[in-house]
Amino acid sequence: STCSTELPKPSSDALDDEAIEKPSEETAIHKGPDSKPVTKKRKQPTECFLSQPEETPGSTLKAKKRKKKKISDVLEKSPPKPGVPEDLQNLLSQHFGTKCSVIEIEELKLPDSSFLPANDLTHSFSSYLKEICPKWAKFRKNHEEKKSVVMLVICSSALRSLELIKSMTAFKGDCRVLKLFAKHIKIKEQMNMLEKGVFHIGVGTPGRIKALVEQDGLCLNSTKYIILDWNWRDQKLRRMMDIPEIKKETIDLLEMRIIKLCREGSVKLGLF
Repeated sequence: STCSTELPKPSSDALDDEAIEKPSEETAIHKGPDSKPVTKKRKQPTECFLSQPEETPGSTLKAKKRKKKKISDVLEKSPPKPGVPEDLQNLLSQHFGTKCSVIEIEELKLPDSSFLPANDLTHSFSSYLKEICPKWAKFRKNHEEKKSVVMLVICSSALRSLELIKSMTAFKGDCRVLKLFAKHIKIKEQMNMLEKGVFHIGVGTPGRIKALVEQDGLCLNSTKYIILDWNWRDQKLRRMMDIPEIKKETIDLLEMRIIKLCREGSVKLGLF
């Protein structure tokens, strides 16, 4: 007969002892060379810190450049202020101050009598032109010279030129207006038109007007009025004299011919 023996079930106390003997999460049991259990603590994870890169003079300079104020930020905070003849005089003095002698600067100074009343920001373009040129009908009728205009309007862009041409409808009457900018119009085409026809008003940018004067395509001897679109601001809130390229070309044009004509008394300057 076979006899079966059942192994005794471990008691609850024995299970508790086994649980105690099991290594915890923080410890691990290893057998050494003499087969004795060796308890070894697991390493705790070390905390990592990201070191900040040291600031170099170059990185500091870049940060400063980013913080540099744009002209639009400055102009946005400044209230609209109408331009006056003194503004143009100061601009010319600053430009020529480092390049010319005292005598040369004096020769480039515009007399007060050469300025027309400035726009006080209440006028439309037509109403301003009517105020400064009440005898326009007479000038328009008597003008018969080719390669010249009675009135020259200088502004910052081709788009602004078109806006001004549209806004002078109430003033110009049946006189002929010529676009004097570079966009989509070749200089030779403008020279041909000036040579063959009689135009009363020219509206354009200083760069193209300067090029036409240099190439003898436009003569300013018959010009009576020169208007600078001084107060108008573009989308970036810049006036024409706030744009470096336009400012330089305008001053070059003034120096080339206009200042001399103003000093002689044949041309009057207006700031719109």
